[in-house]
Amino acid sequence: MIPIHHIFIVVFIIGASVLLYVSWQLKAQQTVQKKMVRMSQVEDGATMEGPRPLLNPGIIFLETSDHVELHSLVMCSVESTARQNPDKTIYFFMKGFSGNLSQYPEPKYRLIPLLSSVKNVVLLPLNPTELFEDTPLKFWYQKVIPKNEKFWLHVFADGCRIALLWKYGGIYLDSDIISMQSMPFGNFTCAQLSDSISNGAMGFYHRRHPFLWNCMKDFVANYNGYIWGQQGPKLITRVLKRWCQMDKVSAFIGKECNGISIWIIDRFYAIPCPAWEKYYVPWKKKDVERIFSASYGAHVWNFMNSGKKKKVIVGSGSLIEHFFQLYCPTTYRNVI
Repeated sequence: MIPIHHIFIVVFIIGASVLLYVSWQLKAQQTVQKKMVRMSQVEDGATMEGPRPLLNPGIIFLETSDHVELHSLVMCSVESTARQNPDKTIYFFMKGFSGNLSQYPEPKYRLIPLLSSVKNVVLLPLNPTELFEDTPLKFWYQKVIPKNEKFWLHVFADGCRIALLWKYGGIYLDSDIISMQSMPFGNFTCAQLSDSISNGAMGFYHRRHPFLWNCMKDFVANYNGYIWGQQGPKLITRVLKRWCQMDKVSAFIGKECNGISIWIIDRFYAIPCPAWEKYYVPWKKKDVERIFSASYGAHVWNFMNSGKKKKVIVGSGSLIEHFFQLYCPTTYRNVI
């Protein structure tokens, strides 16, 4: 016969254990619910203003205006790069994007729904204050008056691309480059002329590369918003000359100096700026293969088209229509 006080002790222990277990379960459930709320706020919230987590190096595109409905060429650039580089994440930073995909429904919006459906494309809001923090560009951005700048969107984009590569690493491409084949990660710049290095296609695989820090320091020290390209190709060219201790760029094209490769012109600029209208006329297949045989992408020089506003026309047989059909077929089907 078990003494009754032993029975009470066992019942008490069991009851206390049950209460402790229930209490633990409730706390655990509340913790999970709080985490789910925080996650939904990140995914569905109107803005993303907190510190951005470190991103794995990928390929970066940039839009510094407040527009989110952009030129079909932008869509083609991002789509083609995603298709040609399925093993890499494509980051598209947009100043006008809130971070909440549900705010951009079809059919009112086309670019964001289309690009967000591509599995390796990530759309991100561009927060300049956050981006320039802890860089030489911080105080420049605080002091500059955009309305007084002659080429503000371009100068702003010049600074953003350098800071993005500095903070995250990877590859930066202009949004009027149609990708034609996969690009390797590495430290590279690309010549656009025999005496000029482009800032429209650059790669620095590791974060915080000292060359990019030097570029940001030069950006501020030699700032002149009235000279076209002063903070763009001219900046990259003069910093690279100091980095490589060279007087002429042409001697180093196709070579490497001090850990940075200088890619040949044809990698992205097989058609030079003055001949940009060649993209809008028909080509023979053998000429396309010959001219672009060494190209990772085709820079279409959209800035030069801002006055004439030439378009991709279905059935025209133009070179750019051919590229849209071949490298960004989803954009071609849905937008052109």
